[in-house]
Amino acid sequence: MRKLLEQARTVSDKTEVFSSNSVTDSVIFENGKLRDIDTKVQLGTSLRIIKDNKLGFAYTKNLRNRKELLDNCLASLKGHIEAKFDFPLTEATPRLRTYSTSLNKLSNRDLVDECQRICELVSSMVKGQCNITAGDSIEKMRIMNSAGTDIKMRTSEYAIVVSIVYPNSYAALRRLFARKAFEKIQEKELTLMIDLYRQSSRIVNPKGKKMKVLFMPESMHTLTWRLQSATNGAAVYEKQSPISNQIGKRLFNRELSIYNDPLNDRLPGARSIDDEATPCRYFPIVENGVLKNFYYDLYYAQKNNVEPTGHGFKTTRWSGETIALKPSPSLQHLYIKTGEVSLEQLIESVDQGIIVAGALGAHSGNILNGDFSIGLSPGLYVENGEVIGRVNEAMVAGNIYDIMQRIIGIENTAHATHAGVFPAILFDDVSVATTN
Repeated sequence: MRKLLEQARTVSDKTEVFSSNSVTDSVIFENGKLRDIDTKVQLGTSLRIIKDNKLGFAYTKNLRNRKELLDNCLASLKGHIEAKFDFPLTEATPRLRTYSTSLNKLSNRDLVDECQRICELVSSMVKGQCNITAGDSIEKMRIMNSAGTDIKMRTSEYAIVVSIVYPNSYAALRRLFARKAFEKIQEKELTLMIDLYRQSSRIVNPKGKKMKVLFMPESMHTLTWRLQSATNGAAVYEKQSPISNQIGKRLFNRELSIYNDPLNDRLPGARSIDDEATPCRYFPIVENGVLKNFYYDLYYAQKNNVEPTGHGFKTTRWSGETIALKPSPSLQHLYIKTGEVSLEQLIESVDQGIIVAGALGAHSGNILNGDFSIGLSPGLYVENGEVIGRVNEAMVAGNIYDIMQRIIGIENTAHATHAGVFPAILFDDVSVATTN
């Protein structure tokens, strides 16, 4: 990497080299039986240069030919992407516990045994089909640049998703468990999901109207996606955000606080710097209902004439290899502040309503404007404080700037999901459409 950096510096004004090396094991169980085992090794190096205020980018999965990578990077300057930012000099960073040596000893056999154990446990309690995906990963990263930064990172993660599928349906209750090291899932951790599954075993067909709607953590990305898009520095620069001039204004219920916290190393994935070596920090987006900040990478910070906020990550909502991506503004460590009541108490407070346990079509609607219209997969129906069944072919629609002002209560526990760490939230007067 250092040789590549030195070579690139001779033909450019500013240079950055990013490398990643990851090993991922995964196991898939379907209907209680092993369906697939996979081990994937990914490594590569990406190069960014700035020459005459123009940005060049190239990547390779094999660094044997540094000249070819550099030539490709120089050729990409023909795209004339303006880049007037500087790569940061970052030296002292917070010391985070992001790696556990225990995963070095974890085998695919261990993953299979754990999945088999959970399937047998779930099958002994309910009749639904049990599907499980489990995996572990260890990643090493290094970022060097011409400003003098040279930082190495190592992370580990163990994750397992347990699903219980309803008969004759693709709908399922799901829960993600994410840790830095391997830990067996305890029966008590599955109790809530199993209880909800039992209570929603029969199909009901209530009349559609405006009613109370409880978004479970697994469906909360439907709402946070809209807010993330509107507070993204790219949307602010391109004048697409409907809240670009709303900093400091109360847009939501006072109970709502949403923040990004890469430094929280109790969960896997903590980071002291982003993928551009900008230091990370606790970063409020919404605080007690008030819009506090927009977030930026180096590129859009310069475009908006503000300081970068440490949110430049090589990521995409859809598919794509990390090493092949350029950094962009991204909230990779999103949290919603917990409330004061349990999930059971939230459900008990509902006279008539829907629990959004899974969302179909979260991308539907005008995302930047905050609109959503999703299918429920599944949607659980509540009457007089009790779940009495699940609803087929139902939809929930609204706008986040509307419904997030009408929060009834927020769960006192947050749960890891693929989009962040969220509690369940109960909203009032939300439009629900059913076939009745």
